[in-house]
Amino acid sequence: MGILLWPLYRLADARGQLFAWVPVFLGCGIAIWFALPFEPGLLFYGSAAAALLALIALHRLGPELLHPPLVIAGCLVAGLLAAGARAHLVTAPMLEHRYYGAVQGRVINIDRSQSDALRITLDCVVLQDMPPAKTPIYVRISLHGQEVNLDPGQVVLLTASLAAPEGPAEPGGFDFRRMAYFQQLGAVGYTRSPVLLWDEAAPGTQMINRLRTNLTRAMIAAVPTEAGAFATGAMTGDRSAISLDTVQALRDSNLAHLLAISGMNMAFITGFVFALVRYGVALIPVLALRINSKKLAAVAGFAVALFYLLLSGANVATVRAFLMVCVMLGAVLLDRRALTMRSVALSATILLLMQPESLLEPGFQLSFAATVVLIAGFSALDRQILREKLPRWLMPVFTLVLTSVLAGVATAPFAAATFNRFTDYGLLANLLTVPMMSVLMAAGAMAALLAPIGLAGPALWVMEQAGAWILFIAHWIAGLDGAVTPVVQPGPWVIPLITFAGCWAILWKGRVRWLAAMPLVLGLALWVSTERPMLLISSDGALVGLMGEGGRALSVARGAGFTAKSWLQDDGDLALQEDAYARAGFSGPKDARGFRLGDWHGLALSGKAAGEALAEACAVADLVVLPSAITLIPPKPNGCIVIDRELLDQTGALALSVQSDRLTLNPTRDAQRIWMAERPIWQDRSLAKPRRLIAGQ
Repeated sequence: MGILLWPLYRLADARGQLFAWVPVFLGCGIAIWFALPFEPGLLFYGSAAAALLALIALHRLGPELLHPPLVIAGCLVAGLLAAGARAHLVTAPMLEHRYYGAVQGRVINIDRSQSDALRITLDCVVLQDMPPAKTPIYVRISLHGQEVNLDPGQVVLLTASLAAPEGPAEPGGFDFRRMAYFQQLGAVGYTRSPVLLWDEAAPGTQMINRLRTNLTRAMIAAVPTEAGAFATGAMTGDRSAISLDTVQALRDSNLAHLLAISGMNMAFITGFVFALVRYGVALIPVLALRINSKKLAAVAGFAVALFYLLLSGANVATVRAFLMVCVMLGAVLLDRRALTMRSVALSATILLLMQPESLLEPGFQLSFAATVVLIAGFSALDRQILREKLPRWLMPVFTLVLTSVLAGVATAPFAAATFNRFTDYGLLANLLTVPMMSVLMAAGAMAALLAPIGLAGPALWVMEQAGAWILFIAHWIAGLDGAVTPVVQPGPWVIPLITFAGCWAILWKGRVRWLAAMPLVLGLALWVSTERPMLLISSDGALVGLMGEGGRALSVARGAGFTAKSWLQDDGDLALQEDAYARAGFSGPKDARGFRLGDWHGLALSGKAAGEALAEACAVADLVVLPSAITLIPPKPNGCIVIDRELLDQTGALALSVQSDRLTLNPTRDAQRIWMAERPIWQDRSLAKPRRLIAGQ
């Protein structure tokens, strides 16, 4: 009995240190909800709510020894309920079919797509012949071949091609449709026609977005260079003026985080205002003797942080940073220690309860990983090195290096899993640019303060020079040989195991910390042994990818660019689509690309005549892939397995493998969840080879 109760006694002894585990188990509950193979109903949520109430009652009435496990169970159930509640609260229409026609809407955001096209997000959307109940709340449209000068709040009219957000490009891949569901983004598309201004912005509407746009234009007009565009994007969050080449260089040098208005940017500008107010008051003896300058600076810092949150668009990383700032400044006002693991845990708990879907977003994972490791690292070295062994003049350099090393180690697995690349010289790039980033943010803040009296020029010049230095380092690092090492996409258990290992090593106190090595080693072993699918088929059947000795070969050289790029990146492959098309694996004409999958002979048909060529293809192939744009007139020909619109509508993108005479299908649509279209799920995961071919006929 003593052995069984030992974990409970250990938990009871560590009660004062367990609050940091609350967001961990809350996140576990959220992750369980997203991983469910079915969509929970009223009975599920009712049972979960009853279980949570029972756990609360047991916590109040039960023995103290049971409090920690009861809290753990309560966090898991609360995570399930929070995720379910959020999913139903944000329910909004998604486009049910492809749409081409007139689109009217109010501009609420302007940015750029991955193809460098200007992109607008609309609300108050009106679609031709579509009832309001089925019209998406938000629509995002890329403007191909045109650069327009629009302001948030303006109502525009255009002709566009729209579709519902796509699901994953492959099983286990990034689910854009799920993310769009929680953002209430019901349709995405493009237009090549002119955008017409239908009405000017109504007074008092989209004030923050209009302010962001006006600030961006004023700063770019004063600093009309790429460095100015970068500095403006870092200050306001509006990246529409930044070129694709600059964005790619920042990614390849591990400096893309400088563009994300997150913890570092928020800390720079809030810390600058805090220091400005505090030391500004100290310079006036009459005020310094009567006012607590530290608390006044905290109030001013909070106001600036709130304004900056609204100005930046309030993405997950910025909300996390704002919550952290609020906790820290609140601690200053209450005469408490500002930066602790409890403050991080509190901000994570609030964010997970408000936006449970943020757990799956890279911004949440990267920002909290860096913050937790930085606090733990500096806390461990606080007395041993920072106060006793290092001379004061060396402190800034040591702090910079240690910050970059700790943040790099903490975010490396999450960044590699998200972006499928490891930036070999990222540490060097950050060491050379992070100090200049603080100069850029301070100069930008001074420019905003001095602009009303016409003295912003010198501050803007400093801001531009800081941005120019950062871009110089980014392009230099990105151009070095071996700057980027491709990384294969990890399996579903890799990141959870590595995350748990990190949490255990940092949050748990005592000799059993070394147990963190077990999930860490297991996670890394699973990552290294990851096997990529032999054959991938896109959700529209227009692209097929076959894994070979030289990498994945693709069936087409152009088209389906996002899917092709996703497949290659997940393979840990830096090749372009055109290069992958030239690899060995496919043969034959462009409209009938042949391939071998084990003993199976396959054909990927394309073009308008693909449907007519199906019968002939089935006479020579075991497996035929048709683009979903082709409508077949039943019956289908015998003698082969046909992957067409009927099947792909039920499965989404497919990964295929062969075992002897059976073909195994791994679909992306393997469960009916709330963010998916209402379609039946394909149930037959294993298909037999046609008997005609088995018999050698």
